[in-house]
This record gives sequence, structure tokens and C-alpha cells, in this order.
Amino acid sequence: MDDTLRENGAAIREQIIEQNPLIHHITNLVVTHSTANATLAWGASPVMADAPEEVAEMTSAAQALVLNIGTLTSSTLAAMRLAAAAATTAHIPIVLDPVGAGATVFRTQAAQRLAYEAHPQVIRGNAGEIAALCDREHQTRGVDTVGEVSLSNRIDLAQEAARRLHTVVALTGATDVITDADRILLVENGHPLLTRLTGTGCMATTAVACFLATGAEPLLAAAAALGAYGLAAEQAAATATGPGSFAIALLDRIAALDTPALRAGLRIRDASSEEGESI
Repeated sequence: MDDTLRENGAAIREQIIEQNPLIHHITNLVVTHSTANATLAWGASPVMADAPEEVAEMTSAAQALVLNIGTLTSSTLAAMRLAAAAATTAHIPIVLDPVGAGATVFRTQAAQRLAYEAHPQVIRGNAGEIAALCDREHQTRGVDTVGEVSLSNRIDLAQEAARRLHTVVALTGATDVITDADRILLVENGHPLLTRLTGTGCMATTAVACFLATGAEPLLAAAAALGAYGLAAEQAAATATGPGSFAIALLDRIAALDTPALRAGLRIRDASSEEGESI
């Protein structure tokens, strides 16, 4: 594992607590409570405003914007486009979570429109969602991806998406792949219990927004955020007896993450030089 990347993650975590950035979420109805609490646990402040009449003003006051299409409507999409325009004007970073892209034509086209028009600094999604943004075939059921994809194929997919969309892609799974098309960072923190709760992917997106809000480089911020989130999940799982207790422990462990824990526990490596080798 890379000591420099561990130090970077710990430093950004400290900056979140020091800066207490405001994170504006335009997100889905299923996860508003859990992502708001996660934002607070990281040391940032959440706001959830999706009325088209106020989203631009609210975004302009924030340090990062989350666009999450989980329970998408035409009105929500319009609000997201207004907020994204305001964020771009004010140089506020955007994180796009294309939840369920590939499941329906409306959802896929909306995700693609936001990916190309909003110019997000980071797009965080699973293999099916990222494939849908690139018009590549992948099986999706509801908002979840179906089937296993090898790490080497996921790296190829993430790089293609980053190249086409001119952004950092954070493709999450058993090993998270974060890339700007050239550099490849792999995050090996995490726990299977994350797949047994709804909204944990959305909470990962919130983590990325909190880290990005400090002004950190998008590639490094996304990797640090997903590593720290995965580490908190590992710690929570150690005391949990099931999904319910895990959900409570996860917030506790996020809030308790400190520099020594991150230095000791983050498992992030730079795989850029390994491209073409067996990863």
C-alpha cells in the first residue's frame, strides 16, 4: 500500500473537520436521512434542497454539490441542471451518482445528459451504471448491477468512461477503481455488509463530496474518501451482529475515524504502472 496516499487521506479527513464544508444534495427520497447523517459524521454540514426555485441559490452557498438520480423525476432533473449550472459558474465541485443508469431509457438518458452537461469532477457508480454512461451493455436490475465483472475489465471500463466524459470515475465494487483515464488508484477497503443495506452506495458518494469539498484534487479526494468509508465499514462490521447494528455502527465509526486509524488502515495503491499486467 502507498504511504503517501494514506497520509493524503488522513490530511483531507482533518481538513473536513476544520472547514466544516456545506454539502448540497439533490438526492433520492430513500437516502436523504442516511446521507445527511453521514455528512454530519464526516464533519461536514448537509442541506437537501430540490425546488427549482432555490437550488441555484443554495448551491452557490455550498462547497460541493451531489447529484443523485435514485428517485428521478422530470422536476428533479430540471433542478439538477439548474444547480449544476450554478456550481459551474461558482467553481463548486460536483459529484454525480447515476443510480440505476441502464435500467430505463429515461434514467439512462438523464444520467448521460448530466454526465456530459454538468461536467462533474467525479462520477461514482457501480459497473452497470458506468457502462450505461458509455452506452456499453451491462445487465441492471432496478438500481443494482447484476453479475460479476473482473477487476481488469472494471479498470478498462472506468478508464474508458473517464476518457469519454473528461472526469474522474470512481467505479465501486469489491475493489474500488478510481481513475482520470491516466492514473489508476485501487481501494481495497470495505466489507460485504455494505451490500445488505440500502443507500450505502449513496453514502459513498456523500463521502466523496465531503472530501472533494476541501479543495483536494478530485482523483486523490475520491480515493481517500472511498478508502476511509471502507475502513469505517470494516470497523463497524467487527462489532455488528447484522445489518441493523451495522448501520448504527457505521455512522459511529465514520465519526470516530482519526489520523492514526487512517494511517494504519487505509489500503490504497497506485496501479498506474501495473496497466497491462495481471491485477
